Amino acid sequence: MADESSIQVHFGRPMALFPLDSVTLMPQQVVPVHIFEPRYRQMIASALDGSGQFAMAIFSGGSWKQNYHGRPAIRPAVCIGHIVQHETLPEGRYNILVQGVCRARILYELPASGEKLYREAMLEPIGETDIDQESLQPARDKLDDLLSHTSLRQFRATKPVLEYIHNDQIPTTAVLELVSFTILNDRELRYKLLAEGDPAIRARLIFDELSSLRALIDRAGTQHSEEWPKGCSWN
Repeated sequence: MADESSIQVHFGRPMALFPLDSVTLMPQQVVPVHIFEPRYRQMIASALDGSGQFAMAIFSGGSWKQNYHGRPAIRPAVCIGHIVQHETLPEGRYNILVQGVCRARILYELPASGEKLYREAMLEPIGETDIDQESLQPARDKLDDLLSHTSLRQFRATKPVLEYIHNDQIPTTAVLELVSFTILNDRELRYKLLAEGDPAIRARLIFDELSSLRALIDRAGTQHSEEWPKGCSWN
């Protein structure tokens, strides 16, 4: 997993916004995206000519469905993504791989421009860049215990996550990010994790959710003393 500090973000200039209906990108996560709308084709072309970065934003509420092609409200927390790979397709479309770099907050959005079809905003970083990893060791140990010795080990993602936990070269903050986008699926929780700059608070949010998932698995186990039906698994 890449160190966030290895990719620099210039917060003194506007950042393009790519809003979706839920948190699609978290720091350290890599996701494939197909770009086909004219405004976002223009956005990616501009990003590739520059820093290769844009911000993945999240629509606020459900009204965006009626105003998708306008400028519907978006939530303040975003994830800045860096294009690590791209493929140019016919008609100006793109297939891209985007890596989450860091959390940011929208300060204000720039007015619509006749030249630019996409939205832009001024951002500020969320959280400190100089984090004491040693202070997070208890959280790492607790996460190791939960995934190794409880019913949470049934998750398909548990084994690869444990490999990262046991690798001392991987910062605990990166491990927490990994859990956020491989095991946790709750949309509102993922936004809370994106909006929270304190890794200790993010760890508590993660543990609360993992405890709830563990209780659910344990409760289901007591109701099904026989073997699980063929083909069923926790994922």
